[in-house]
Amino acid sequence: MTKGKQAKPRKHIPMRTCVSCHETKSKRELLRVVRTPEGKVVIDATGKKSGRGAYLCARLSCWQQAMKTRRIEQVLKVDSISEEDKAGLNEFIATLPKEQTVSTGSTNS
Repeated sequence: MTKGKQAKPRKHIPMRTCVSCHETKSKRELLRVVRTPEGKVVIDATGKKSGRGAYLCARLSCWQQAMKTRRIEQVLKVDSISEEDKAGLNEFIATLPKEQTVSTGSTNS
């Protein structure tokens, strides 16, 4: 009798939704912003800080839209982000790459 190899079960991939563009992606593809128990709003690079979190794409347009429309405040349930925290977020946003427009040129000849 020959032993057959059993297929490994697929690993569960946690999915999250960007609070700005509403695209659903894997948790690892999105960036997390968290309101800590102390009330500070910070970037959570590890994705494991305690507190209320919100996820955003790593796209400049998503971050600019979320800041402009105060979407982060709504999701994190804070009245307003402190100037110190806002400066930290803006510093991070400045490091995001500018988006390149994808040219969809016609290939019909």
